[in-house]
Amino acid sequence: MLPNLKVWLDHFEYHAQRPRRLPEELSDLLSPQERRLIAHSIATFQLGEQSGGSHLLAAAYRFARENGAPAVARATELLVHEEQQHAALLARFMADHEMVRRRRHWTDSVFRRVRRLAQFELYLGVLLTAELIGNVYYRALEGVTRCQRLRLLCRVLVADELAHIGFESDLLLAIRARYPMARRLPIEMAHRAFFAGAALVVWMTHRPVLARAGYGLFSFLRACRAQYSFYLQPPLARASAASAG
Repeated sequence: MLPNLKVWLDHFEYHAQRPRRLPEELSDLLSPQERRLIAHSIATFQLGEQSGGSHLLAAAYRFARENGAPAVARATELLVHEEQQHAALLARFMADHEMVRRRRHWTDSVFRRVRRLAQFELYLGVLLTAELIGNVYYRALEGVTRCQRLRLLCRVLVADELAHIGFESDLLLAIRARYPMARRLPIEMAHRAFFAGAALVVWMTHRPVLARAGYGLFSFLRACRAQYSFYLQPPLARASAASAG
């Protein structure tokens, strides 16, 4: 059902054998002003990264059985493992800089509740929403600090998340392509509305970091919407947009 599925699986298998590590010799100086700016914000994102993924995996196994696609389940397992590595890298950075980790946050609770109600397609849509917005956030976070360790960590997270986004968006588009337009259109409209609402919540929750990076409300929403449009346009439309650019 997905022509590039083996490519994505090979990619995740390759990275699973090479866990991410940051060079020990990197400068790790974080000023008191930077720490005050980012501590609560980064703790919220770390909480989101550390999900065990049990509901996502259960949905992926079920989808794989129903569609004869065991590679989807395996790729999802590896993706979840990589997300947990991200959470560990963030947690270690926070511990080294004496930042308090969050045990709960209402935004994370909302995302988790929505995912628990979801079939695999809806789960993919919610996960993709978080990662698309997260990529904009991590680029902003990189821009507000001079700490070389944190800057490289942001780049690592963005690079890995781009692969996650590529896999998830390809799979989501393939699932939706099987639907007649009368069913597909309201699903896509609902996802756009959910995405816009999530981006607005992230702006309100992480405004100090985003504003310091130069984002106003509307420029942040535009940046998020550009990510959404690029990855969730149908493949032919995406290719046409790329060639026109």
